Amino acid sequence: MTGTAHPAHPAHPGPSQRPAGRPRSQEVDAAILAAALDLLIERGAVLTSIEQVAQRAGVTRATVYRRFPDKTALLIQAIESVHQAPESEVLDWPDIDRMLTDWATYLSMPRNRSMLRRLYGAVDDYPELLQTYRSSHSARRASAELATLTRARDNGQLPPDRDLNILQQVLAGAILHHLGAYPDSTSAADVKTYLTAVLQQAGYHP
Repeated sequence: MTGTAHPAHPAHPGPSQRPAGRPRSQEVDAAILAAALDLLIERGAVLTSIEQVAQRAGVTRATVYRRFPDKTALLIQAIESVHQAPESEVLDWPDIDRMLTDWATYLSMPRNRSMLRRLYGAVDDYPELLQTYRSSHSARRASAELATLTRARDNGQLPPDRDLNILQQVLAGAILHHLGAYPDSTSAADVKTYLTAVLQQAGYHP
């Protein structure tokens, strides 16, 4: 699912460490980032403004601008705050079935689905947002995905002549199609059935 969605569950950001110097309210930081992410999901990047974020967070516009020079910088950090994986995180799906289970769980959550649509919908006006999501959420997961597909091919669950990089792109495209063509009420079990069917067309044998 390169560059799209991988198992991780967005939540409101927690307190972050700040460099020495004038102290900054961690609660205010968290409120601003949470408000920015909520508005991004609800209204999209174009219709989100610093003023709206300030109102939602219960602070002044000046408070927001002291932390972020513009809306793009704010939205980038809001995305990173919930998707930046710890350096110590190790992803190792034992097989395709477990990988698809995790993906389906993620894609069955309406908030996650809406966020992904917003990021892709903003690609012309705010390309930095999707780039941030990919760099903070997808890079290591793409490697784990490729490793899982490779094991499946080695174990005979995928035909030996399959191009796994192309297969990753096929899965990414299938997920984008699902985000637009299926309701957000789709269950995790149904999402997994859909993804499994896509892989079966490429010769996958569970």
